[in-house]
Amino acid sequence: MSRFAVESTPLAGLVTVQRQPLGDSRGFLARMFCAQDLAPVGWTWPIAQINHTHTAQRGTLRGLHFQHPPAAEAKLVSCLRGAVWDVAVDLRAGSPTLLQWFGRELSASNHWAMLIPPGFAHGFQALADDCEMLYLHSAPHAPDAEGGLDALDPRLGIAWPLPVAARSARDAEHPLLTPAFTGLPLT
Repeated sequence: MSRFAVESTPLAGLVTVQRQPLGDSRGFLARMFCAQDLAPVGWTWPIAQINHTHTAQRGTLRGLHFQHPPAAEAKLVSCLRGAVWDVAVDLRAGSPTLLQWFGRELSASNHWAMLIPPGFAHGFQALADDCEMLYLHSAPHAPDAEGGLDALDPRLGIAWPLPVAARSARDAEHPLLTPAFTGLPLT
């Protein structure tokens, strides 16, 4: 029996999964990951790295980050504390949804996670102070393969829910897309 509810998104391969906590008067147990349950919805890789982030200020914007092939990675992203508006952008060359985005609120209380396949950029905006996120990665971080897009790029038109309170200097320097961008080849 799966401990996850799954919802498809308009972007092929991108799904959201909701943990189904089992609880009683003591609290609850929620399965964060199960290879057997997540394989049918797209997670077919080993977990190569796990990262935990903390974002102190509501309105902070992180991303949009990705890794270039051959270091492209899948991510399973969950919010452990607070709430975020989590966004994935399709960067796959040849995809009918190239440069389209999908966003969903992830929070400690709603138990949703985003399963992001290779070829997507990812970012989020903190909807509360002191947000904590957990990332499961299918590949280790490869500094030479880092990529990023400006999360405020008008070509993407992402509807961030709050005014931007803060961004890192690195994220603010990500380039705007040019008309020459045709996507990331994944093969």
